[in-house]
Amino acid sequence: MGNISSEAFILGMSALGAGIAMVAGLGPGIGQGFAAGKAVEAVGRQPEAKNDVIQVLLIGCAVAESTGIYSLVIAVLLLFVKPLIG
Repeated sequence: MGNISSEAFILGMSALGAGIAMVAGLGPGIGQGFAAGKAVEAVGRQPEAKNDVIQVLLIGCAVAESTGIYSLVIAVLLLFVKPLIG
């Protein structure tokens, strides 16, 4: 087996970590889809509460999306900042 430099190893592990970090984007997508479906059901049952339901839905989706944005920031940092390399 050939030798690999420590720089290549760190870059490879950074790319792997970035890919794993992006898996965290699945959670917000699933959660927001579930929340939107429940909001549609709620508006269907009580059309007069439409504004309140939409307001709560948008706040909830914004909070859920922050997790996906954090994982994107971590992935970009791992790919482009090249940690631990002088």
